[in-house]
Amino acid sequence: MKETELPCLDLLAATPEILRGLMCEVSGEDARWKPAPDRFSIAEVLAHLSHSEGHCYRMRLDRFLSEDRPEFEPDDAQFHLDLYRDADPEDEFDHFEEQRETNVEYLRSLPGEAGDRLALHREAGPITLSQMLHEWALHDLGHVRQVAELVRARKYLAGAGAMGQAYQLKP
Repeated sequence: MKETELPCLDLLAATPEILRGLMCEVSGEDARWKPAPDRFSIAEVLAHLSHSEGHCYRMRLDRFLSEDRPEFEPDDAQFHLDLYRDADPEDEFDHFEEQRETNVEYLRSLPGEAGDRLALHREAGPITLSQMLHEWALHDLGHVRQVAELVRARKYLAGAGAMGQAYQLKP
């Protein structure tokens, strides 16, 4: 990381490739598999990431830089479940990847001091752009873990036979 660069950019840039590696043996059917009715499929996770990239993070980033102390509403992923339900995993991943590349490129063009810009999050209170970038990384890692658990449960657990019984998966 350059001294004047905003935090978390390397992780944010790496997320699409990490996800691609996790899904390298996943079929379309596997991507649509849900471990339970109230749990996300891989396709729904990808749709959520794609939606969040533009409708949450990029929107907030733009407002951080164009407004003095903008106010943000909390996000509710459950509110958008209908958008995710019939998602095409390849299309959603491609859209996420394109948006992420654009966003990281833009973030890398900003001076490190931009991380001190303030906003008011209606649930969390005052936040800086740097804090939002850390939350963005947390969000990514949570979904990387979620996709990894879904892949483990769908693609590899049954094939492990009796050895798989030792794993306590919670996809």
